[in-house]
Amino acid sequence: MIYLDSAATSLIKPAAVERAVLHAMRTMASPGRGGYEASSRAAETVYACREAAAALFHVPDPSRVVFTMNATHGLNLAVHSLIKPGTRVVISGFEHNAVTRPLHAVKADVRIAGRKLFDPEELLSAWDEALRDAEVAVCTQVSNVFGYILPMDEIASLCRRHGVKLIVDASQAAGALPVEMEKWQAAFIAMPGHKGLFGPQGTGILLCGEDGEPLLTGGSGAESRLQTMPAALPEHLEAGTQNVCGIAGLLSGIRYVAQKGTENILSHERKLLETAIASLQNSALELFCGEGALQSGVLSLRAPGIDSEELAFRLAEKGVCVRAGLHCAPLAHESAGTLEGGTLRMSFSPFLTEREVKTTCALLLDVARN
Repeated sequence: MIYLDSAATSLIKPAAVERAVLHAMRTMASPGRGGYEASSRAAETVYACREAAAALFHVPDPSRVVFTMNATHGLNLAVHSLIKPGTRVVISGFEHNAVTRPLHAVKADVRIAGRKLFDPEELLSAWDEALRDAEVAVCTQVSNVFGYILPMDEIASLCRRHGVKLIVDASQAAGALPVEMEKWQAAFIAMPGHKGLFGPQGTGILLCGEDGEPLLTGGSGAESRLQTMPAALPEHLEAGTQNVCGIAGLLSGIRYVAQKGTENILSHERKLLETAIASLQNSALELFCGEGALQSGVLSLRAPGIDSEELAFRLAEKGVCVRAGLHCAPLAHESAGTLEGGTLRMSFSPFLTEREVKTTCALLLDVARN
Protein backbone atom coordinates (compact mmCIF):
# COMPACT_ATOMS: atom_id res chain seq x y z
CA MET A 1 0.00 0.00 0.00
CA ILE A 2 1.13 3.54 -0.82
CA TYR A 3 -0.68 6.07 1.34
CA LEU A 4 -1.16 9.58 -0.05
CA ASP A 5 -4.18 10.77 1.95
CA SER A 6 -2.54 12.34 5.00
CA ALA A 7 -4.61 15.52 4.53
CA ALA A 8 -7.58 13.37 5.60
CA THR A 9 -5.82 11.49 8.38
CA SER A 10 -2.26 10.39 9.13
CA LEU A 11 -2.60 6.63 8.84
CA ILE A 12 1.17 6.17 9.10
CA LYS A 13 2.27 7.47 12.51
CA PRO A 14 5.37 7.39 14.73
CA ALA A 15 5.60 4.04 16.54
CA ALA A 16 5.60 5.90 19.87
CA VAL A 17 2.01 7.01 19.28
CA GLU A 18 0.68 3.46 19.22
CA ARG A 19 2.74 2.55 22.28
CA ALA A 20 1.41 5.56 24.17
CA VAL A 21 -2.22 4.71 23.39
CA LEU A 22 -1.80 1.11 24.52
CA HIS A 23 0.06 2.17 27.67
CA ALA A 24 -2.70 4.61 28.58
CA MET A 25 -5.38 2.02 27.93
CA ARG A 26 -3.70 -0.36 30.36
CA THR A 27 -2.57 2.03 33.08
CA MET A 28 -4.68 5.23 33.10
CA ALA A 29 -8.14 5.94 34.49
CA SER A 30 -10.00 9.28 34.35
CA PRO A 31 -8.19 12.46 35.40
CA GLY A 32 -9.68 14.46 38.26
CA ARG A 33 -11.91 11.59 39.39
CA GLY A 34 -9.72 10.10 42.09
CA GLY A 35 -6.50 10.40 44.09
CA TYR A 36 -5.22 6.94 43.20
CA GLU A 37 -2.24 6.33 40.93
CA ALA A 38 -4.12 5.44 37.74
CA SER A 39 -6.15 8.66 37.93
CA SER A 40 -3.12 10.78 38.82
CA ARG A 41 -1.14 9.29 35.94
CA ALA A 42 -3.96 10.22 33.55
CA ALA A 43 -4.09 13.79 34.89
CA GLU A 44 -0.33 14.15 34.47
CA THR A 45 -0.48 12.90 30.88
CA VAL A 46 -3.35 15.23 29.97
CA TYR A 47 -1.54 18.21 31.46
CA ALA A 48 1.72 17.24 29.75
CA CYS A 49 -0.12 17.29 26.41
CA ARG A 50 -1.49 20.76 27.18
CA GLU A 51 2.04 21.93 27.95
CA ALA A 52 3.49 20.38 24.79
CA ALA A 53 0.79 21.96 22.61
CA ALA A 54 1.19 25.33 24.33
CA ALA A 55 4.94 25.26 23.64
CA LEU A 56 4.53 24.22 19.99
CA PHE A 57 1.83 26.80 19.21
CA HIS A 58 3.10 29.67 21.36
CA VAL A 59 0.27 29.76 23.88
CA PRO A 60 1.43 31.51 27.08
CA ASP A 61 -0.90 29.54 29.39
CA PRO A 62 -1.43 25.75 28.98
CA SER A 63 -4.90 26.07 30.52
CA ARG A 64 -5.93 27.76 27.26
CA VAL A 65 -5.33 24.51 25.38
CA VAL A 66 -8.73 22.82 25.28
CA PHE A 67 -9.15 19.24 24.07
CA THR A 68 -11.87 18.52 21.51
CA MET A 69 -13.04 15.55 19.47
CA ASN A 70 -11.65 17.02 16.24
CA ALA A 71 -11.20 20.36 14.46
CA THR A 72 -14.90 20.49 13.57
CA HIS A 73 -15.80 20.32 17.26
CA GLY A 74 -13.34 23.11 18.01
CA LEU A 75 -14.64 25.30 15.17
CA ASN A 76 -18.21 24.81 16.36
CA LEU A 77 -17.15 25.90 19.85
CA ALA A 78 -15.47 29.00 18.42
CA VAL A 79 -18.43 29.91 16.18
CA HIS A 80 -20.93 29.29 18.98
CA SER A 81 -18.89 31.55 21.28
CA LEU A 82 -18.53 34.57 18.99
CA ILE A 83 -21.24 34.50 16.33
CA LYS A 84 -24.99 35.01 16.59
CA PRO A 85 -27.71 35.38 13.93
CA GLY A 86 -26.87 38.37 11.76
CA THR A 87 -23.23 38.68 12.86
CA ARG A 88 -21.17 39.96 9.92
CA VAL A 89 -18.44 37.36 9.24
CA VAL A 90 -15.65 37.39 6.65
CA ILE A 91 -14.30 34.09 5.33
CA SER A 92 -11.93 33.14 2.52
CA GLY A 93 -13.05 31.42 -0.65
CA PHE A 94 -11.28 28.22 0.42
CA GLU A 95 -13.09 27.23 3.61
CA HIS A 96 -14.05 23.68 4.60
CA ASN A 97 -17.62 22.68 5.49
CA ALA A 98 -16.42 22.58 9.12
CA VAL A 99 -16.47 26.39 8.85
CA THR A 100 -19.28 27.09 6.42
CA ARG A 101 -21.91 24.75 7.88
CA PRO A 102 -21.66 26.08 11.47
CA LEU A 103 -21.89 29.63 10.10
CA HIS A 104 -24.97 28.65 8.10
CA ALA A 105 -26.49 26.99 11.17
CA VAL A 106 -26.20 30.16 13.29
CA LYS A 107 -27.51 32.31 10.40
CA ALA A 108 -24.42 34.50 10.23
CA ASP A 109 -24.14 37.24 7.61
CA VAL A 110 -21.24 35.74 5.66
CA ARG A 111 -19.07 37.65 3.20
CA ILE A 112 -16.59 35.69 1.07
CA ALA A 113 -13.36 37.55 0.30
CA GLY A 114 -10.44 36.19 -1.74
CA ARG A 115 -11.44 33.71 -4.44
CA LYS A 116 -8.32 33.43 -6.64
CA LEU A 117 -6.19 30.33 -6.13
CA PHE A 118 -2.54 30.98 -5.16
CA ASP A 119 -3.06 34.76 -5.23
CA PRO A 120 -2.41 36.18 -1.74
CA GLU A 121 -2.37 39.78 -2.97
CA GLU A 122 -5.93 39.45 -4.28
CA LEU A 123 -7.01 37.85 -1.02
CA LEU A 124 -5.47 40.53 1.20
CA SER A 125 -6.97 43.33 -0.87
CA ALA A 126 -10.40 41.72 -0.68
CA TRP A 127 -10.07 41.13 3.07
CA ASP A 128 -8.97 44.68 3.76
CA GLU A 129 -12.19 45.87 2.13
CA ALA A 130 -14.50 43.25 3.63
CA LEU A 131 -13.22 43.63 7.20
CA ARG A 132 -14.25 47.28 7.40
CA ASP A 133 -17.78 46.46 8.52
CA ALA A 134 -17.23 42.95 9.93
CA GLU A 135 -17.26 41.66 13.51
CA VAL A 136 -15.61 38.24 13.13
CA ALA A 137 -13.35 36.57 10.58
CA VAL A 138 -12.86 32.82 10.06
CA CYS A 139 -10.02 31.64 7.86
CA THR A 140 -8.25 28.43 6.96
CA GLN A 141 -4.48 28.62 7.17
CA VAL A 142 -4.06 26.08 4.35
CA SER A 143 -6.62 24.89 1.82
CA ASN A 144 -7.29 21.20 2.35
CA VAL A 145 -8.01 20.81 -1.38
CA PHE A 146 -5.11 22.65 -3.02
CA GLY A 147 -2.49 23.11 -0.30
CA TYR A 148 -2.75 26.89 -0.83
CA ILE A 149 -1.04 28.56 2.15
CA LEU A 150 -2.97 31.70 2.98
CA PRO A 151 -0.99 34.71 4.31
CA MET A 152 -2.06 34.30 7.92
CA ASP A 153 0.39 36.81 9.43
CA GLU A 154 -1.02 39.54 7.18
CA ILE A 155 -4.62 38.38 7.67
CA ALA A 156 -4.20 38.54 11.45
CA SER A 157 -2.67 42.00 11.15
CA LEU A 158 -5.64 43.21 9.09
CA CYS A 159 -8.06 41.79 11.66
CA ARG A 160 -6.29 43.63 14.47
CA ARG A 161 -6.27 46.86 12.47
CA HIS A 162 -10.02 46.64 11.84
CA GLY A 163 -10.87 45.41 15.35
CA VAL A 164 -12.22 42.08 14.05
CA LYS A 165 -11.98 38.87 16.07
CA LEU A 166 -10.17 36.06 14.24
CA ILE A 167 -10.87 32.32 14.24
CA VAL A 168 -8.23 30.21 12.47
CA ASP A 169 -8.77 26.74 11.04
CA ALA A 170 -5.28 25.23 11.30
CA SER A 171 -6.37 21.74 10.28
CA GLN A 172 -3.90 21.43 7.40
CA ALA A 173 -1.18 23.59 8.98
CA ALA A 174 -0.62 22.21 12.46
CA GLY A 175 2.49 20.04 12.41
CA ALA A 176 3.92 21.44 9.17
CA LEU A 177 3.68 25.23 9.46
CA PRO A 178 4.12 27.71 12.32
CA VAL A 179 0.86 28.27 14.21
CA GLU A 180 1.35 31.51 16.14
CA MET A 181 -1.32 32.01 18.80
CA GLU A 182 0.44 34.84 20.60
CA LYS A 183 1.62 36.62 17.42
CA TRP A 184 -1.76 36.49 15.68
CA GLN A 185 -3.77 37.38 18.82
CA ALA A 186 -6.48 35.10 17.51
CA ALA A 187 -9.68 34.56 19.46
CA PHE A 188 -9.54 30.82 18.69
CA ILE A 189 -7.40 28.40 16.66
CA ALA A 190 -8.81 24.94 15.94
CA MET A 191 -6.96 21.86 14.76
CA PRO A 192 -7.37 18.07 14.63
CA GLY A 193 -5.07 15.72 16.45
CA HIS A 194 -5.18 13.02 13.76
CA LYS A 195 -3.56 14.81 10.82
CA GLY A 196 -0.21 16.61 11.01
CA LEU A 197 0.08 16.04 14.76
CA PHE A 198 -0.06 12.23 14.26
CA GLY A 199 -2.50 11.58 17.11
CA PRO A 200 -5.41 9.13 16.97
CA GLN A 201 -8.76 9.96 15.42
CA GLY A 202 -11.15 11.46 17.95
CA THR A 203 -8.64 14.02 19.20
CA GLY A 204 -8.41 17.74 18.57
CA ILE A 205 -7.25 21.00 20.10
CA LEU A 206 -8.83 24.44 20.45
CA LEU A 207 -6.40 27.20 21.40
CA CYS A 208 -8.35 29.86 23.25
CA GLY A 209 -7.48 33.53 23.19
CA GLU A 210 -10.94 34.08 24.66
CA ASP A 211 -12.85 32.09 27.28
CA GLY A 212 -15.61 30.91 24.95
CA GLU A 213 -19.03 29.40 25.59
CA PRO A 214 -19.63 25.67 26.15
CA LEU A 215 -21.38 23.57 23.54
CA LEU A 216 -21.84 20.76 26.07
CA THR A 217 -22.35 20.90 29.82
CA GLY A 218 -21.87 18.17 32.37
CA GLY A 219 -19.26 16.67 34.63
CA SER A 220 -15.81 18.22 34.70
CA GLY A 221 -14.20 16.76 37.82
CA ALA A 222 -14.09 20.27 39.32
CA GLU A 223 -16.51 22.51 41.24
CA SER A 224 -19.17 19.80 41.27
CA ARG A 225 -21.61 21.82 43.43
CA LEU A 226 -22.13 24.26 40.57
CA GLN A 227 -24.97 23.68 38.10
CA THR A 228 -23.07 25.67 35.51
CA MET A 229 -19.74 24.79 33.98
CA PRO A 230 -16.68 26.00 35.92
CA ALA A 231 -15.75 29.52 34.82
CA ALA A 232 -12.05 28.82 34.30
CA LEU A 233 -10.46 27.16 31.28
CA PRO A 234 -9.98 24.41 30.32
CA GLU A 235 -12.84 22.95 32.40
CA HIS A 236 -15.23 25.63 31.11
CA LEU A 237 -15.23 24.00 27.65
CA GLU A 238 -14.45 20.35 28.49
CA ALA A 239 -17.57 18.49 29.63
CA GLY A 240 -17.49 14.80 30.42
CA THR A 241 -14.76 12.18 30.52
CA GLN A 242 -11.75 13.01 28.40
CA ASN A 243 -10.27 10.78 25.72
CA VAL A 244 -7.22 9.96 27.82
CA CYS A 245 -5.92 7.22 25.51
CA GLY A 246 -6.23 9.52 22.52
CA ILE A 247 -4.59 12.41 24.35
CA ALA A 248 -1.70 10.15 25.36
CA GLY A 249 -1.17 9.29 21.70
CA LEU A 250 -1.51 12.94 20.73
CA LEU A 251 1.15 13.87 23.25
CA SER A 252 3.57 11.46 21.55
CA GLY A 253 2.62 12.88 18.15
CA ILE A 254 3.24 16.46 19.26
CA ARG A 255 6.59 15.47 20.75
CA TYR A 256 7.53 13.88 17.43
CA VAL A 257 6.67 17.10 15.57
CA ALA A 258 8.59 19.23 18.08
CA GLN A 259 11.64 16.98 17.83
CA LYS A 260 11.50 16.73 14.03
CA GLY A 261 10.74 20.42 13.50
CA THR A 262 7.85 21.76 11.44
CA GLU A 263 10.26 23.36 8.98
CA ASN A 264 11.89 19.97 8.29
CA ILE A 265 8.51 18.26 7.90
CA LEU A 266 7.33 20.91 5.44
CA SER A 267 10.63 20.75 3.53
CA HIS A 268 10.30 16.98 3.08
CA GLU A 269 6.68 17.24 1.96
CA ARG A 270 7.54 20.00 -0.52
CA LYS A 271 10.30 17.86 -2.02
CA LEU A 272 7.75 15.12 -2.58
CA LEU A 273 5.38 17.70 -4.09
CA GLU A 274 8.13 18.83 -6.48
CA THR A 275 8.82 15.21 -7.41
CA ALA A 276 5.14 14.64 -8.23
CA ILE A 277 4.89 17.83 -10.28
CA ALA A 278 8.06 17.01 -12.23
CA SER A 279 6.73 13.51 -12.95
CA LEU A 280 3.32 14.70 -14.15
CA GLN A 281 3.72 18.20 -15.59
CA ASN A 282 4.33 17.18 -19.23
CA SER A 283 1.29 14.91 -19.33
CA ALA A 284 -2.33 15.62 -20.22
CA LEU A 285 -3.20 15.99 -16.54
CA GLU A 286 -4.27 19.39 -15.20
CA LEU A 287 -2.20 20.20 -12.11
CA PHE A 288 -3.10 22.90 -9.57
CA CYS A 289 0.24 24.35 -8.49
CA GLY A 290 1.44 27.45 -6.70
CA GLU A 291 4.88 28.97 -6.53
CA GLY A 292 7.23 27.82 -3.76
CA ALA A 293 6.02 29.17 -0.43
CA LEU A 294 2.38 29.31 -1.57
CA GLN A 295 1.83 25.54 -1.45
CA SER A 296 2.16 22.86 1.21
CA GLY A 297 2.46 19.10 0.64
CA VAL A 298 -0.83 18.71 -1.24
CA LEU A 299 -1.38 18.35 -4.99
CA SER A 300 -4.79 18.39 -6.68
CA LEU A 301 -5.22 17.39 -10.31
CA ARG A 302 -7.72 16.40 -12.97
CA ALA A 303 -7.54 14.05 -15.93
CA PRO A 304 -9.41 14.93 -19.14
CA GLY A 305 -12.40 12.72 -19.77
CA ILE A 306 -12.14 10.78 -16.49
CA ASP A 307 -14.12 11.49 -13.34
CA SER A 308 -11.83 12.06 -10.36
CA GLU A 309 -13.63 9.40 -8.31
CA GLU A 310 -13.09 6.85 -11.08
CA LEU A 311 -9.43 7.77 -11.29
CA ALA A 312 -9.01 7.32 -7.53
CA PHE A 313 -10.78 3.95 -7.72
CA ARG A 314 -8.39 2.75 -10.41
CA LEU A 315 -5.44 3.75 -8.24
CA ALA A 316 -6.98 2.03 -5.21
CA GLU A 317 -7.12 -1.21 -7.20
CA LYS A 318 -3.34 -0.91 -7.56
CA GLY A 319 -2.78 -0.26 -3.84
CA VAL A 320 -2.51 3.55 -3.93
CA CYS A 321 -4.62 5.55 -1.47
CA VAL A 322 -5.70 9.04 -2.58
CA ARG A 323 -8.85 11.09 -2.13
CA ALA A 324 -11.12 12.41 -4.87
CA GLY A 325 -14.27 14.51 -5.16
CA LEU A 326 -15.08 17.73 -3.33
CA HIS A 327 -13.11 16.98 -0.13
CA CYS A 328 -15.88 18.47 2.07
CA ALA A 329 -14.93 21.89 0.66
CA PRO A 330 -17.30 22.84 -2.18
CA LEU A 331 -16.53 26.53 -1.64
CA ALA A 332 -12.85 25.94 -2.46
CA HIS A 333 -13.78 24.04 -5.62
CA GLU A 334 -16.20 26.79 -6.61
CA SER A 335 -13.40 29.33 -6.19
CA ALA A 336 -10.99 27.28 -8.30
CA GLY A 337 -13.53 26.32 -10.97
CA THR A 338 -13.46 22.61 -10.14
CA LEU A 339 -16.90 22.23 -8.54
CA GLU A 340 -18.09 19.97 -11.34
CA GLY A 341 -16.38 16.65 -10.64
CA GLY A 342 -13.90 17.92 -8.07
CA THR A 343 -10.27 16.83 -8.15
CA LEU A 344 -8.01 13.95 -7.26
CA ARG A 345 -5.82 14.92 -4.31
CA MET A 346 -2.44 13.52 -3.31
CA SER A 347 -1.24 14.59 0.15
CA PHE A 348 2.20 13.79 1.52
CA SER A 349 3.70 13.04 4.93
CA PRO A 350 7.10 12.59 6.60
CA PHE A 351 6.71 8.82 6.24
CA LEU A 352 6.28 8.87 2.46
CA THR A 353 9.31 8.34 0.21
CA GLU A 354 10.32 9.82 -3.13
CA ARG A 355 10.28 6.34 -4.63
CA GLU A 356 6.66 5.84 -3.55
CA VAL A 357 5.70 9.18 -5.13
CA LYS A 358 7.38 8.27 -8.42
CA THR A 359 5.68 4.87 -8.42
CA THR A 360 2.33 6.54 -7.79
CA CYS A 361 2.83 9.02 -10.62
CA ALA A 362 3.73 6.24 -13.06
CA LEU A 363 0.61 4.32 -12.05
CA LEU A 364 -1.49 7.48 -12.31
CA LEU A 365 -0.30 8.19 -15.83
CA ASP A 366 -1.03 4.58 -16.77
CA VAL A 367 -4.57 4.45 -15.38
CA ALA A 368 -5.37 7.91 -16.82
CA ARG A 369 -4.50 6.63 -20.32
CA ASN A 370 -6.61 3.50 -19.93
